[in-house]
Amino acid sequence: MTERDTDHGDDGTPAEETRKRPRPGERRVQILQTLATMLESPGSERVTTAALAARIGVSEAALYRHFASKAQMFEGLLDFIEQAIFSLAQQLQDREPDGRARSRKLVGLLLQFGEKNPGMARVMVGDALVHENERLQQRMALFFDKVESTLKHNLRNESSATPTVDAQAQASVLTSFCVGRLQRFARSGFKRAPTEHLDASLAQLLP
Repeated sequence: MTERDTDHGDDGTPAEETRKRPRPGERRVQILQTLATMLESPGSERVTTAALAARIGVSEAALYRHFASKAQMFEGLLDFIEQAIFSLAQQLQDREPDGRARSRKLVGLLLQFGEKNPGMARVMVGDALVHENERLQQRMALFFDKVESTLKHNLRNESSATPTVDAQAQASVLTSFCVGRLQRFARSGFKRAPTEHLDASLAQLLP
């Protein structure tokens, strides 16, 4: 073998292999993307770290170099969901002056997000978290509490005799509608789209 053939990186691996190895941040993203993809299999059992590592082509130890635990991997998915939805909610707040229109658009964005990300939809309704750390379920519940609070703020109408009560009732119904649509989507094997007849449904909920 020539000197070129035996060129190695600092950690003893061939230099070509070292160059192809993802950077730490890239590997974290790859792990989360793969986890989300594995959750897209309808009726899939609990995703194990062994299966996740095998899908990526690394050892389980390599996973734990980037995440302290499997729960932390799921928290990475929750971070993504929260950032995606609430950044869109803030954009609506800045651009849409009408509170009812903001509410309709927020519901649509939330359901469209779940439809485009089936694995995330299973996380959002808790199906993918059943056998995981309890705090993940609690954090997902807080996510929908925040969605409901945002809708309540949007729907508060000072011309009503009971603006807070009315807004709370409408926000609660809309949030339950979102959760129900996402649950149906996940439990139908992703066959029943959460946005099915959405405009007609919202016309009933927000006449």
